[in-house]
Amino acid sequence: MARALIVGCGCHGRELAAELAGLGWQVRGTSRRPDELEAIEAAGFEPALADPDRAGTVLELCGDVGAVVWLLGSANGEPEAVSAIHGPRLQSLLEKLVDTPVRGFVYEAAGSVDGGVLDEGAAIVERAEERWRIPVTLLSEQRSEMGWAVRSAAAIAALLAA
Repeated sequence: MARALIVGCGCHGRELAAELAGLGWQVRGTSRRPDELEAIEAAGFEPALADPDRAGTVLELCGDVGAVVWLLGSANGEPEAVSAIHGPRLQSLLEKLVDTPVRGFVYEAAGSVDGGVLDEGAAIVERAEERWRIPVTLLSEQRSEMGWAVRSAAAIAALLAA
């Protein structure tokens, strides 16, 4: 059975997790805030505390994961911190994922974060795919689109099926 780690498992993350679960996946969802872990667990998914600004907190959750979903296209916070999780923090994580069992990486390239920041993140992910042969998928559809979670889950499943 495939397992996904959704980094940024808020309301939309749980919606995506439900679609993945419907496809037979096990899902671990993260939040950087301990008070949000209950909502992840109540939705039927494994909750985990992790901060995308600290790669080690994400990496320690990857030992049994096939795909990491970086669902941070609408991340909130200080602009510098948000830029960092789509820039140098993302780069650092991808460099370290090479030495894990992770077989695919999914990057949310749409959302409320500045488009230039998301474009930079997408470029980092695409370079990682070329350099380290990490299969990647870019989610470039806005979450507000009807059927977003269904199509995103299908793209994630296809990533590991290839």
